[in-house]
Amino acid sequence: MPLLLALAVGVVQVVLTLHVRSVLTAAAAEGARAAALAGADPAAAVSRVDALLAGSLAGSVVRDVTARPSAEAGLPVMVVRVEARLPLAGLLAPTELVVEGRALREGA
Repeated sequence: MPLLLALAVGVVQVVLTLHVRSVLTAAAAEGARAAALAGADPAAAVSRVDALLAGSLAGSVVRDVTARPSAEAGLPVMVVRVEARLPLAGLLAPTELVVEGRALREGA
């Protein structure tokens, strides 16, 4: 029975981690798209990510959201970085999660 319980907790932890990562990645990408619009500033990304994550489990674990213009392969892009702590049941897994979203900037 203890082995079965440990296995069940492990499966729940993996599913929870994958869900949080997926939601944060989608929010970062959407924030990057919002800030990449012509005339938008990086603050638009932060407010969009905050709005998308408000009230969700993934939103409760976010530590920091940053947005910055950058260039990749000679193209102007907006990069949104979301740092979060994972809600873990055990101590053997990583506790930090960092995801980034990128979007090509318009009119730059």
